[in-house]
Amino acid sequence: MSAQASRYGHYTRLKFDKPHPKVIRITMDNGKMNTADAAMHSELVSVWRDVDADPEVNAVVITGAGRMFSAGGDFSMVQAQIDDFATRARGWKEARDIVYNLINCSKPVVSAMRGVAVGAGLVCGILADVSIATKDCRILDGHTRLGVAAGDHAAIIWPLLCGMAKAKYYLLTCDTLLGAEAERIGLITEAVEDDALDARAVAIAARLAEGAQTAIKWTKYSLNNWLRQAGPLFDASLAMEFLGFDGPEVKEGLASHLEKRKPAFPPNSPF
Repeated sequence: MSAQASRYGHYTRLKFDKPHPKVIRITMDNGKMNTADAAMHSELVSVWRDVDADPEVNAVVITGAGRMFSAGGDFSMVQAQIDDFATRARGWKEARDIVYNLINCSKPVVSAMRGVAVGAGLVCGILADVSIATKDCRILDGHTRLGVAAGDHAAIIWPLLCGMAKAKYYLLTCDTLLGAEAERIGLITEAVEDDALDARAVAIAARLAEGAQTAIKWTKYSLNNWLRQAGPLFDASLAMEFLGFDGPEVKEGLASHLEKRKPAFPPNSPF
């Protein structure tokens, strides 16, 4: 068994290949628009630890299978978190660990987004050290449309990337951003044509993989202290998101998604 098969062979929702001797490409693939179901959500926690510990990897590309990056959280997982406290608590811990494990992964990460980028997949897309999307990729946070607070990665990094005014607008309204506009406002690194996406992501990852490894790792670590010092802000946003899974708004938000209609949220908040 190869070292790669031994280290990554247990993954079921993430696929792995080596487009460069020192670059590993992670492909989210579950046959359902690459939504983050319970299995993928869990795997997005552990993969950053495995990559970090892999001596054969200097850089990472994360992408989605086919024409889709990730369509967000699987609705069955959302329903399970609404129904059961233990599932909700586990989801909170995993959501926290996806963010912190990616921040703390010493290897530089390049994301390659096309189609739709939402939810847990978008966490990895935006928190990547270099984020690339097709010009027509639809980027959407999605939390308030579902009926929960914008937790996950949103509060910790959107204001830092695109400024508070833009972050507030897109996180409060859940309007969709196309890749070209996301690049213009600074939310992502670069927007490219679809046929250039994969090669561009691999080229950047290969350049990083062939560079001065200690210098690159320590530069990433230093820059990510901007995110670490925002840890209490992130923790609060994530706690508020998961508190919302016990409320009425998320039930209506989920129902409206399943029934493909506009939501009718309660008119007033008790807070």
